[in-house]
Amino acid sequence: MLPDDVTPDSLDKGARNELKTLSKENAEWVARHLAMASRLIEDDPERAHAHAVSASRRAGRIAIVRETLAITAYTIGDYALALRELRTYRRISGKDDQIALMVDSERGVGRSDRALELGRSVDRSTLPAQVRVELAIAMSGARLDLGEPERALTELDIPELDPDRAFEWSPALFAARASVLEELGRSDEAEQWRARAEVAEDALGLNEDEGSDEVIVVEEVFEAEDAAGEDAPGDDAPGDDAPDGDFGDAPAEDGGRG
Repeated sequence: MLPDDVTPDSLDKGARNELKTLSKENAEWVARHLAMASRLIEDDPERAHAHAVSASRRAGRIAIVRETLAITAYTIGDYALALRELRTYRRISGKDDQIALMVDSERGVGRSDRALELGRSVDRSTLPAQVRVELAIAMSGARLDLGEPERALTELDIPELDPDRAFEWSPALFAARASVLEELGRSDEAEQWRARAEVAEDALGLNEDEGSDEVIVVEEVFEAEDAAGEDAPGDDAPGDDAPDGDFGDAPAEDGGRG
């Protein structure tokens, strides 16, 4: 049973628009299950996945449905299903916005070489910044899987790696760099990037109500901490790419799978 407070309007407008090819009754039913999947995915991924499966049984040809099923499958560790559904989503939608999840799913099924090949197959210049960052992190992870930490670090050398400013993707990117540096035995640098990740996360959290376009200057945050006598990385500890002097398929309604 679905809670009464979960209505079709609980699903965002863009997703609801994708369901317009369905009958009104079916679209409302599917929308409610997708909304429940979104609501539960953090706290109860198994139930979220069950709702995504239910939606897929009535709307298997809809991109948002296959995407949701893929994401919930990934969340519960069913990487083979996630990969299969992501391929279908990609074919239906014509989008590469879940390419990082595809790469990670390839890693999940033990095919890190194929993950790298898949990641290299897309034109990164066409991807949104957030997706480019997610892909870089996934590619770096695949390099680590193969015992290539130096190349894993290189995968993270992307324009979005700005040690002095925090965007929505910065905490995860900084933390990924810290992990690779730790793997390389460069503990001091790893700690500096870990600190940057924490400061960026805190700073962005303070500004979360101001919109996703807000940019936080991380260097200024650290300077404020230094003035207060708190520990922080020094200005002579940039990352190795920073300039000197810088901050130092499910059952479908037609019975088939894509």
